[in-house]
This record gives sequence, structure tokens and C-alpha cells, in this order.
Amino acid sequence: MDLADGTYEYRGQNYTLVDLPGTYSLLAHSTEEEVARDFICGGSADLTLVVCDATCLERNLNLVLQIRALTPWVILCVNLCDEAAKKGISVDFTELSRQLNIPVVGASAAAGEGMAALMATVEAMSLRKKETAEEETCGCQSLNEVSVSQLILKAEEIAASSVSFQNPEYDRRDRKLDRIVTSRIFGIPIMLSLLMLIFWITLTGANYPSALLSRLFDLGHTKLLALATAARAPVWLSGLLVDGIYQVLTWVVAVMLPPMAIFFPLFTLLEDFGYLPRIAFNLDHCFKKCAACGKQALTMCMGFGCNAVGVTGCRIIDSERERLIAMLTNAFVPCNGRFPSLLTVISLFFLSGASGLTGSLLSALLLTLVIALGVLLTFAASKLLSKTLLKGSPSAFTLELPPYRKPQIGKVIVRSLLDRTLFVLGRAVLVAAPAGLIIWLLANLMLPDGTSLLLFLAGCLDPLGRLMGLDGVILMAFLLGFPANEIVLPIALMAYLQTGTLVDAGSLTGLGSLLAANGWTWTTAVSFLLFCLLHWPCSTTCLTIRKETGSWRYTGLAVLLPTACGAALCIGVTCLFRALGLA
Repeated sequence: MDLADGTYEYRGQNYTLVDLPGTYSLLAHSTEEEVARDFICGGSADLTLVVCDATCLERNLNLVLQIRALTPWVILCVNLCDEAAKKGISVDFTELSRQLNIPVVGASAAAGEGMAALMATVEAMSLRKKETAEEETCGCQSLNEVSVSQLILKAEEIAASSVSFQNPEYDRRDRKLDRIVTSRIFGIPIMLSLLMLIFWITLTGANYPSALLSRLFDLGHTKLLALATAARAPVWLSGLLVDGIYQVLTWVVAVMLPPMAIFFPLFTLLEDFGYLPRIAFNLDHCFKKCAACGKQALTMCMGFGCNAVGVTGCRIIDSERERLIAMLTNAFVPCNGRFPSLLTVISLFFLSGASGLTGSLLSALLLTLVIALGVLLTFAASKLLSKTLLKGSPSAFTLELPPYRKPQIGKVIVRSLLDRTLFVLGRAVLVAAPAGLIIWLLANLMLPDGTSLLLFLAGCLDPLGRLMGLDGVILMAFLLGFPANEIVLPIALMAYLQTGTLVDAGSLTGLGSLLAANGWTWTTAVSFLLFCLLHWPCSTTCLTIRKETGSWRYTGLAVLLPTACGAALCIGVTCLFRALGLA
């Protein structure tokens, strides 16, 4: 069986497979259900193949009976038979086929078992349909709440007679876990603790590969400069290409790749284990209070790795209004790119005496608290949008809590690296190269008085920066960090030291003294953390929002909303500190 553009070849015959959105009923309450219903009722398919979960067959048989009421050409594939066997669940396929009056095939798709039998069944039914002159009539209009209720009762009867349990308490462990992880008392603390653990593993583990990549790229930087000198290239050209484009490009890769390569597999492991739907369950009430969708909890969690991935993940939200709310507020939670700057400032100004394991754990704890503030502000921004520009009531959605499963580590790593890490890194690299050119030009083009264009522009922004508890250099660094948040602090250090090239914060032994000499105080550090948490999304995220919404207006709103919130919060906190004499 070969797959090419949705076409399977089996015994010389091609079969086109149309994968419909998952649904539990043909009584449509969401866009996904409407798509599935309309396609099935349209009669354009020769056969309908319904895939059910062997571990919870009763939940899916209702849909099978609904489709069977519309067309006789239905095949039921009972998947995850291996999982069912481990739980002591046995399915009588012969009895199930007799009661449903359709072919039933057992399968374990992950292991490739049952696929040959499934295709043979598809072939046999296709041939039988060609030989049958029976005309179908669409029965979608006959389905209503009453008839579906009757089918639910029938589904329960069929499941009771076709499924047997070696151990009726097979799901006892899952129920015990759910009583803990979804409880009102322990649900949120467990979620925050897991989040902190993931951050700690990500940040601690990323230090070593990031340092290694930096050394390799620094060696390449030295070699390229030597090559440019040997080739007698003009200083401005080698500076533009090597100190500008190459250095910014490699900086983004060195700082961005390792954390994402760790965070995304960890996040996907939680997803594979079955914990992420529990997060959506725990936060559904909060988002409902904001007139948003509980699925936004999942897209918000994706944003911790990369806001662009979080925006793309908003496709799982059915309602267009709620999908827009999720996209516009995704930047309220910081991505991996902001972690280095946040951690550097936290370590310098709030944990100056802590080191080793204690220091790293405290850093992860404070970072989690900063992120918790971002989550609270996400709720506030979602409610603001739902009461103003995107008015409406929260929609209901069906949330399936899958059984806890042992994650498939190999597939998780491959999927997370290819589908998420490399996808995001590729987009970031595309915008980092031109950004490197602009940054180098601003730092090295001098005005008649000997001031660089970068410092001149920073001076223009200084009044606004002081009002926010920052300075013009910091605001300029955030603006130039639009392509990638990883380079914000290095740009600020480059401006302070007037080096003309990016400066690695980790390479400076007296970083705290340097920042203090340039006017940084405890108030500056707090304002920096707040604005680092709340400012415009990076260029990759903005391009993703534009692609997903098809609107520059909504993209502009996604930039304005967190920026206005961050600026207002910085000004408010700075004014409060000054009034209390703490600034």
C-alpha cells in the first residue's frame, strides 16, 4: 500500500481516501461536525470507513449507527486492539458485525496489524457496490435529537453484548489519576509544578548545547574574518556579511535551537501521555468566564515553545470568534526566545546570591511566576476582546479525556523536531539574516558628531523609555529584536559598549556592574521583565497570524494589544515605585 496525495494502491486498484474531521455525532454543533456531516450526506463517497477506539467502543458506536442509518456502505475499523488487550478488554467482532449489519475489522494501526484485512474488506465492498444497482437516499434530514437519543440507547446495548471485560476495574488507575490531576484542589498546582519542571529541564539542558553551538559559530566567525582579510575584502563588506548577517543568524540558531529541541519533545510527551486534555479541562472554567474556549488552554501551552506554533494550533478551535481571541492573545505567554533575557535579569537582580542547583530551581520558580502572570493577563485580555471587538458567548465543545498511555518516545522526538522545531527555526532564520544587516548598519553608521545611528535613535526613544522605567537603548533593542526575541539583550549590550557587533551576556563577568553603570536599578529590572513578557509578537508569529487570519488588521491588533498592556503596566509600576520612594 503506497500513499501519494491521499491515494492508496491495492492489488492494482487505486483508492482515494478523504480524511474527515473527527466527530461524535452528525447532529452538527461545530464547523468540524458540519464538514463531516455534509460530506457524508453529499453522497460523493463510495464507502464510509469509521474508525473507533477499542478501549471505549460504546462512545463511538452512536456515530456508526447514525451513518449506518444514512447509507448501507459502511465499514467499521476497531483500532487500538493492542491497547484493549493490555486492559483485558475483548471485542467480539463477529457479534458486533451481526448486530450492526456491516463488516467489522479489528486493527492495531501503530503496529501495522489488521491493515491488509481492512483493505481486503474495502475491496470486497467496493466490488459489491459496483454490482448492486441499489439507489441511496440521503437520510440526514431524518436525524433529530429524538432519533439520536434512541441510537445512543441502542449503542449501549450493542456494546454490552459485544464487549467483555476480563477486569471490570481496568480503568481504575486512570480514574484515580483523574481524580487528582483534574481536582479543584490539586489540578492547578500540579499543572504549575509540571510547567516549572519542564522549564527547569529545558533551561538547564539547553545551556550545554547552546554553549557548544556558540563556540562552533565563533570559530566560524573567526575563520570567515580571516578569509575576508586574505581575500582583501573591504572592511565594510566583511563587517556587513560576517559581523552583521552571519553573527545574528548564528546567534538565533545557537540560542533558539537547543531550548526548542528540548521543550517541544517534552510538551509532545505530555500530549502523548494524555495529560494535555486534562489541562484544557482544568482551565475550561476560567476561559468560559472570559467568554472564550477551553481549547485555548492547549494553544496557550504551545505558545510556551513558540508563539507561532501556538497561533497555528488555534485551528483546533471551532468558533471563528474564539479562534481569533486565542490567536490575538497567544503572545501574552512568553516563548522560548524570551527565556534567556528573562532568566539573565532574574539571576542578576533577584537571585544574585544563589548558584548551582538551588539557583537553577529558584530561577525556574520565578520564571514560572512571571509566566503565571502572563496567563492571568491572557484571561483578562480574552475577556476584554469578548466584551468589545469580538462579542459573543462561549461555545460548548466536546472534550475527550483519552486513557493514559505510554508515550512512543521515538515518534515523539521525530514529530516534535520535524513538525515544530525545524519549522519554527526555518521561519526565524529567514528574517534573522536581513535583521543582521540592519542591526550592523545602525551600529556602524556614524553621524557627524561621531554618534552611531543606533545610539541616536535610542536617544529619541529615551523619554518614553524613562516613563516606562526603562531607557531608549532597551526600547531600541526590543524594536530591533522583532525578528527574534533572543537578540534583545545582546543588542542592548552592544549599544551600551558601542562595539558595533552583538555581545554575549554570558561572556561578561561584570554584567551586573555594566548594567548598573548604564542606569539599571531594581525598578528597571522589574520593568524589563514586564515588557519582555508583554510586547509585540516576533516577526515569525506576526507572519503566521497574517496567514491564519488573512487580515493585516487582526495582525496589527495582535501587535498592539500586548504592547499597550505591557507599556501601561510598566508605566503604572514605575509610577508606583517612584511614589513609594523605591525607584
